[in-house]
Amino acid sequence: MNNDETRTEEDSLGKMDVPADAYWGAQTQRAVENFPISDQTFGRRFIRALGVVKKAAAQANRDLECIPEDKAMCIIDAADEVIAGNHDDQFPVDIFQTGSGTSSNMNANEVIANRATELYGGDLGSREIHPNDHVNYGQSSNDVIPTAMHVATIEALEKDLQPALETLTEALEQKADEFDAVVKTGRTHLQDATPVRLGQEFAGYATQVQKGKERVNTAKEQVSELALGGTATGTGLNTHEEFPERAAEYISKEIGIPVYEAENHFEAQAAHDAMGDVHGTLRTIAGSLNKIANDLRLLASGPRNGIGEIDQPENQPGSSIMPGKINPVVAEAVNQVHKQVVGNDAAVSAGAARGEIDLNLYKPVIAHNTLNSINLLTNSSIAFAEKFIQKLKANREQCQKQVEQSMALATALNPAIGYDKASEVAKTALKEGKTVREVAIEKGYLTEQEADDVLDPAAMTTPGILGDN
Repeated sequence: MNNDETRTEEDSLGKMDVPADAYWGAQTQRAVENFPISDQTFGRRFIRALGVVKKAAAQANRDLECIPEDKAMCIIDAADEVIAGNHDDQFPVDIFQTGSGTSSNMNANEVIANRATELYGGDLGSREIHPNDHVNYGQSSNDVIPTAMHVATIEALEKDLQPALETLTEALEQKADEFDAVVKTGRTHLQDATPVRLGQEFAGYATQVQKGKERVNTAKEQVSELALGGTATGTGLNTHEEFPERAAEYISKEIGIPVYEAENHFEAQAAHDAMGDVHGTLRTIAGSLNKIANDLRLLASGPRNGIGEIDQPENQPGSSIMPGKINPVVAEAVNQVHKQVVGNDAAVSAGAARGEIDLNLYKPVIAHNTLNSINLLTNSSIAFAEKFIQKLKANREQCQKQVEQSMALATALNPAIGYDKASEVAKTALKEGKTVREVAIEKGYLTEQEADDVLDPAAMTTPGILGDN
């Protein structure tokens, strides 16, 4: 885009110079100049959602004969280009702007109006297709922005996050099968506990991620209601009574996900509890991934002076000073994503809890942080699966060695010799550096055959087995 040459556009406040080849107009240019705050602008998901909303509005208004059909068709075609990503560089407004998102709504109105005017045969800035009278007909920023926010969120959840979580679930399930026969020391309070199979731990991780994926289904329901049709305050002033339902049907068709007119437009514009609820789900999922990443870092710690039960992939050199060092860099990235999502959640929950009387004024920051969290969780889940989980290997020798040395094996002695004697065996084994098996035999509590039967680590990982001995 050539910013040296300009053309003059006009809004209710007067004339403004804008880049000659820009599709945006005077109100967008004012916002660019008013909000030089973060250098952060809305991304693909939200811009696409704005295009979806404007297309559906034009389709509904065409059907209802609220705007001329020939102009509506040009708006629809221009909106299709926005949906496809052809004009992402035409959305320069900073995230930190007016709390209703009016600047971003007018940005979309102006871009689509100017492009539609071109398609109509007119000149940029001529307003033959008007940003307010045609593109924004029957709408307000106060209902468009929360609608776009919900559309962007529900698409990102279904088309980005859920497939990524499924990829991670499958990777963990594959490792659960691969590691199912590997018996190792369990750990509670970071202390030795009764034996488990490495595959059982990974199956637990897989279930944790799968449950997160299922939680997303509930989150999608929260944002399936759309504010569109409420206009300024929720009353629906200046819009056709059939517009909200008809537009929602067009949006559903466009995105392939059912969405509906809000049950109550005053709630939909004045409060964003649904977005707070959705981000709570994202925070929970981030916590799940953080827990799994932490566990795998611990299990891979070493390689010689740590737990060392799994061998991590050599993704990159781990140190600029220590030769041969390999760090769990991908797992650490997942840990950092969790911290960012927790920070985003603080912003979203604070914003969702505010708003005065008939309008919540934190719409842009709620939308931005929610979509940022979904993007981070999507990308980190895929990287975690493909760059880390799939490349893990079990250190079977280390697992066997550690489980044989575990004091927690004494738990299996309880049914055979009683808690007090089992405790005595465990303390003696720890003090003398012997195994539980050795001490139990030395003290005459078990024969060698009985010790083999009672202290079989693999049998301890299956419910009910020990009770039969």
